[in-house]
Amino acid sequence: MASYCFLVLAMCAAQTLCITIESVPGMDGERVILTELERTVSLVCFSNRSEDEAAELVWLRNGRMVALREGNRQGQSGVCIMPVIHQDNGATFTCRLRSNASVEASVTLNVTYPPIVSGSEGVWVEQASPLLLSCDTFANPPVSSVRWTLNGSAIDILAGRFTLTDDGFTSRLAADKAEKSKHEGLYRCTVDSPVYGIKSKDFLVTVTERTLKFPLMPIIAGVVVVCLTAVLAIVSRWKRISKCCK
Repeated sequence: MASYCFLVLAMCAAQTLCITIESVPGMDGERVILTELERTVSLVCFSNRSEDEAAELVWLRNGRMVALREGNRQGQSGVCIMPVIHQDNGATFTCRLRSNASVEASVTLNVTYPPIVSGSEGVWVEQASPLLLSCDTFANPPVSSVRWTLNGSAIDILAGRFTLTDDGFTSRLAADKAEKSKHEGLYRCTVDSPVYGIKSKDFLVTVTERTLKFPLMPIIAGVVVVCLTAVLAIVSRWKRISKCCK
């Protein structure tokens, strides 16, 4: 009977023992906090056993302990993420009792950010040399579309002998051998974000005549060898002439 009563008391204690987290900005029903890059997120953790020494709190970020100052652990504890960075997207912050790891609460960050697509860039490439244009598509949420145009018209991949790739981070438009008639002009990369709208970047490509490149270092080395050979030949010949004159 005594053991039964002890079990009932333990269950009651477990039911009343809890951890709660409040945040700015607030979280949704899934305990996800929506924020943006460079913003600040404040988290405050509360225990309903603040009068008990067992209520010391600890914070973890993706399972790794967060360093806390003295006085920021007992009964109530706060952490501040400032500024929010790319690596915070999807990060889970957990507050728990040091004495009982099963008593915890967690929140997850959803960090939104746009692709870095803006401005213009001048590109010079020699005739018959490789052409490569890169456009950033890294964003959260992911961009819904990426479009490339040349002089205002959709790019003909086959006619221009282009290769178009996109790994989710960068869209790359490439040609193995640049030709003035096919590849010179104004290129535009346009990305469409469901949150941040349409953004674009221009590339003004100029195809120049191919320049003849001399292998300078081998030429210098050859000249040095020839000069040294000539000097040694003269020195050797001079010794022979000197012997004959004696």
